[in-house]
Amino acid sequence: MKKQIVFVFVVMFLYNCTSNTIYKKPTDLIPKDTMAILIHEMIIAASAKNIKTINLQRKINYFPFVYDRFKIDSTRFMKSSLYYTSRIDDYDEILSKVKTTLEIEKKKYSTLKTINDSITRDSIQQLNSKKPLLKDDIEENRNLLKKSKKSKPKM
Repeated sequence: MKKQIVFVFVVMFLYNCTSNTIYKKPTDLIPKDTMAILIHEMIIAASAKNIKTINLQRKINYFPFVYDRFKIDSTRFMKSSLYYTSRIDDYDEILSKVKTTLEIEKKKYSTLKTINDSITRDSIQQLNSKKPLLKDDIEENRNLLKKSKKSKPKM
């Protein structure tokens, strides 16, 4: 009997732990496509937090700039985020758009980095391939200059 009571309580506990809560649609819900762009921008803002600025500052909170850009506040974002997280299919669609956008940007920036690196490498190779001017070369150039000045006809 004691085992059955414990079993019933365990089953009730596990059943109550699962959440089937679907939140009510907020009146000021952010549309899915805007939410995808917003989450994308927030990921970039979170990543940029530990990068030094021109003034060598760190730990700058960029989230208010993202909110200002989209003309929303943090409570509206939280309400929309809660709504979409309670609807797994919608949230999965949003996150897959964000992931796709981030992968495209990663490819673009890695291509740009490769191009810039190859340009830098080519410039360094060109500089290294030029032979240094020796004293003899400088003297030869001076002599040639003197000869050319002497050979010019005067008017």
